[in-house]
Amino acid sequence: MGQTGGSGDIFSLLVPIAAMLVFMYFLVFRPQQQRVKAHQALIANVRRGDVVVTSGGIIGKVTKTDDLEVQIEIAEGVKIRVVKSTLADVRTKTEPVPANTNSPS
Repeated sequence: MGQTGGSGDIFSLLVPIAAMLVFMYFLVFRPQQQRVKAHQALIANVRRGDVVVTSGGIIGKVTKTDDLEVQIEIAEGVKIRVVKSTLADVRTKTEPVPANTNSPS
């Protein structure tokens, strides 16, 4: 009785699986990595005067930035501190606010 080699069968099964992995990389993983990098760059460039949205849905204007936190004014005289990583979106990018805003014009 003759036995045939099984290596051809395994190879024919691995090719479609490898093709699916490559397909998923280009359709799922790579775009997700690009979105994460773009979001990180957006959050890193938050400045005073920008209007931001937190992941909880709070909309406010950035009044102070730090390495890990930002202070957001959500109403006149009402300021909250949030962690930068919880910012979901930057609605309005503004020109940098001068550091000394109390100088007479």
